[in-house]
Amino acid sequence: MRSNFHTHTYLCKHANGAPVDYARSAADNGMDVLGFSDHAPFPEKDFGYRMEYSELEKYISETDIAKNQFKDKLRIYTGLEIEYIPSCDQYYRFLKDKDNELRMDYLVLGEHYFGSEPEKVKNIAFVDNSSDFIEYAEYIAEALSKPYFAFCAHPDIMFKQHIKPDKNSEKACRIILDAAEKYDSILEFNANGLRRGLQKYPDGIRYPYPYIPFWEELKGSSIRVIIGADSHIPEQVWDASVEEAYRICKEMRLNLINNLF
Repeated sequence: MRSNFHTHTYLCKHANGAPVDYARSAADNGMDVLGFSDHAPFPEKDFGYRMEYSELEKYISETDIAKNQFKDKLRIYTGLEIEYIPSCDQYYRFLKDKDNELRMDYLVLGEHYFGSEPEKVKNIAFVDNSSDFIEYAEYIAEALSKPYFAFCAHPDIMFKQHIKPDKNSEKACRIILDAAEKYDSILEFNANGLRRGLQKYPDGIRYPYPYIPFWEELKGSSIRVIIGADSHIPEQVWDASVEEAYRICKEMRLNLINNLF
């Protein structure tokens, strides 16, 4: 079965294409399931690179149009990629409430910002010390203990930073992996990091992410892994990078799944 649960749209302000465009591309590529998970707005904080909270209803409406238009060709789900911030617990409950007209089919943990509350967060894209990796991993671990998130997107995105892996980064990886095992969480192998190409890092030539040493720790593990296209244009819902992600994961004999429902 061909599926992808990590799909962005033009509403996030750094992607192109409406939901119907992504659905058309998915159908043309023989996909069975497409999940939209655009970056979630927060009611009282604008983190940027995402829709406004006032656009959430529009997002749902446009994905509903895609669902109806392609209902005979593929299953479509509406979700959000969202950071875990402990003080926003009520918001996650709201988004998962079956009686809420803004209810999501699923939430994806995408921890770009991390901290205890919206006004006191760090951006993982701008940290310059490996000690921040540990704090980042601890927030992911706490998030995985909650019932809100279907899977954790790019859990290794911290290795996009040009910081040489050390004991802190090893400890951060272990925190995430131990939490995933403890809470039976799904981790995403993200194809968008492969699209960025091989780059020069302090530890050699590699992709920004997926960080292969992280994933090698999952060999023989029961931890489930899902491949996410992390598509930002319709053509990326199933492309060469997604194919390469499957090749790598199968070569490492990871415990791959391809459906959430």
